[in-house]
Amino acid sequence: MFTDIDRTAIAAAISTAEAKTTGEIVCVVSDHRDRYAATGLTYAALLAFALPLAATLIGYGPDQIRALGDWSSGDAGEDLRRAVEAYAAVQIVVFVLAAALFVRTRAGSLLVPRAIRREHVHAAATTQFKAGGIGTTRGHTGVMIFVSLPDRIAEVVADTAIFARVSPDHWATTVNALTDGIKAGTPGAGFVRAIELAGAVLAEHFPAEGDNPDELPDRLIEI
Repeated sequence: MFTDIDRTAIAAAISTAEAKTTGEIVCVVSDHRDRYAATGLTYAALLAFALPLAATLIGYGPDQIRALGDWSSGDAGEDLRRAVEAYAAVQIVVFVLAAALFVRTRAGSLLVPRAIRREHVHAAATTQFKAGGIGTTRGHTGVMIFVSLPDRIAEVVADTAIFARVSPDHWATTVNALTDGIKAGTPGAGFVRAIELAGAVLAEHFPAEGDNPDELPDRLIEI
C-alpha cells in the first residue's frame, strides 16, 4: 500500500513536526490479519446448536438420513438413544465445518463486530507502544499513530505526560485525517496530515527547547 515516495514523505513529516516540539511521533502500520478465533468458534457453536434444532422442528430426524440405515429397532429406549447419538453427531459435524469456515478463512473475521475489532486493535497498538520503547522517552512525551490495515481501524496512543494535558477526544481529528487518506487511496498523504496535526498539538503543549534529542525512529514502521 505504501510506496517509497510515501515512506520518504512520512519520514520528512515526522522530522519537521519533531523540530518544533520535545515530543516524539512514531508511525506504525500493521498488515497482520487476526483470525478472531474466539468469535469464530462462538459462531460455530451457535450454528451447531441452531441448525440441528431447526431441522428437528421442521420435521427432519434420524429416519430421514437413509444413508445411516434403519433406525427402528422395535425398542423405544434403544431408538431414543440412537436418535440422541445421531443428533449429537450432526452437531459435532456442523461445529467442525463451521469452525473451519470461520477460523481458517476470512468469513469469520468479516462477521466480527466492530467493537471487538477495536479492542483487538487497541491491544495490538498497546503492545507496539511498549515494544517500541515509546513510553521510555525522557519527558514521557511519545505518541504513536497506529493503523491496522485489515481491520481498517486507526488509533493514537499517547504517553503519560501527553495524556495529562491533551484530551483523548482531541486525537479523533488526527485519526480521521489518517483514515480519510486511506479511504481515498492516498495513505501516505493521510499519514502526513495526521503527523502534522499531532505535531501541532505537541508543539503547543511541549514546545521545542535547546536540548531536543531525537529519541525514536523518524520513519514508517511496517509490521
